[in-house]
Amino acid sequence: MLFVNLVQPGSFLTLHYRLSGPGGADVINTFGDKPATLSLGCGELAPALEQRLLGLAEGAHCHFDLAPGEAFGPRNPEMLQRVARSLLRQLGDPDEDYQLGDVVQFPTPDGQGHYAGVVCGLEAEDLLFDFNHPLAGQALRFEVQLIGVL
Repeated sequence: MLFVNLVQPGSFLTLHYRLSGPGGADVINTFGDKPATLSLGCGELAPALEQRLLGLAEGAHCHFDLAPGEAFGPRNPEMLQRVARSLLRQLGDPDEDYQLGDVVQFPTPDGQGHYAGVVCGLEAEDLLFDFNHPLAGQALRFEVQLIGVL
């Protein structure tokens, strides 16, 4: 009898994976490098991606198409926030010259972590930041090749 390891919650995985966005551009691709290792359920992949792995057999090579917003949520207009330049000078480098597309780290209110925003608007007194996940609201393709399942 042949025993096949299936992916279950808490499985430790060795895999190659590719996540591509609209137009097929790779967001991440491990196929040309060392495989990734992760423990399912620890938040290393978005929950929608982890869900696709459940029940797959070791050795499987699959493609999954995810609807817009399924993997990283919908774009939320409330996640666009203006931040005063004076506050940015206070929190970071006072001489920083921000440009559209810059990713800026902000401390969490408790000071224990960070979160990032992308500069998407420049005004004289403030900057407009997008705090949505960069892939929020996008359709994605997830390709996976399971090398090992423990």
